[in-house]
Amino acid sequence: MSEQIERIKTLIIGSGPAGYTAAIYAARADLKPVVYTGMEPGGQLTTTTEVDNFPGYPEGIDGPTMMVQLQQQAERFGTDVRIGMATAVALSDEVGGIHRVTIDNAKEIEAETIIISTGASAKYLNLPSEQRLRGGGVSACAVCDGFFYKGQEVAIVGGGDTAAEEASYLANICKKVTMLVRKDHMRASKAMQHRVNNLDNIEIRYNTEVDEVLGEQVVEGLRMVNNQTGEKEDIPITGLFIAIGHTPNTGIFKGQLDMDETGYIITESGSTKTNKPGVFASGDAQDKIYRQAVTAAGTGCMAALDAERYLASIETATPVAQ
Repeated sequence: MSEQIERIKTLIIGSGPAGYTAAIYAARADLKPVVYTGMEPGGQLTTTTEVDNFPGYPEGIDGPTMMVQLQQQAERFGTDVRIGMATAVALSDEVGGIHRVTIDNAKEIEAETIIISTGASAKYLNLPSEQRLRGGGVSACAVCDGFFYKGQEVAIVGGGDTAAEEASYLANICKKVTMLVRKDHMRASKAMQHRVNNLDNIEIRYNTEVDEVLGEQVVEGLRMVNNQTGEKEDIPITGLFIAIGHTPNTGIFKGQLDMDETGYIITESGSTKTNKPGVFASGDAQDKIYRQAVTAAGTGCMAALDAERYLASIETATPVAQ
């Protein structure tokens, strides 16, 4: 049975900007990378209509097209891109050890190095109207999409530091920002609360939730509901930003890789190395601060270089005398 198990030099799990950039660098280094795309080939950018802040696209580009081009670039250098999802892993503790990965609960493969680029999924409210208008005015990233609503009225949902920071960002470019906080207080730090409260064009609605996002093709308004009184109110907006957190897609690595309390993979400072030799993490699976396509691509590059150096160190290592 073991003779039938495929051996891969560099396995890349995930296919967003981090995964494909890692593949480009790994392929050029002759690491013969294999990419398994996961459930959402191309990652979160495939749900983004316009990408205006990635270098090299002066006129902007839509997310799906950008990810197709990244895949094509990776394939041009010999990357083997496969549809499939890693469903289980057994990571070696030994330098030069072989890692085992199960794909789609069926196929087992072996890898000398693994680059994890599984990303993180934004949390949404899961309202039908919200899901229908994702990409049509509903976004989970104000820094990514806020520019498109310059001078307009928008709303943001959330009460933590991320929501407060994104509300402040939006307030600098938008006419008005309505902030919906589910409780009677914000969870954000005092410093962030002070920043939000000092901005004249931010209106905070406490004990308030989204009842429905209004609009057919694009966001045209928001129906809010006070969760204490049940009173509903409609306001005109063109953009709705959801800032209630992200969930890193790292579940299959729990118990084997060091993670923080929310599931983000911990890497060594200044590198993409995890606590397992030959296993590297890049992109939003290990970055809960920036979460941008360009920073994900940067760490994908780092992971491929780290993998190349790791393999080179094993090949040139002198055996220890017994």
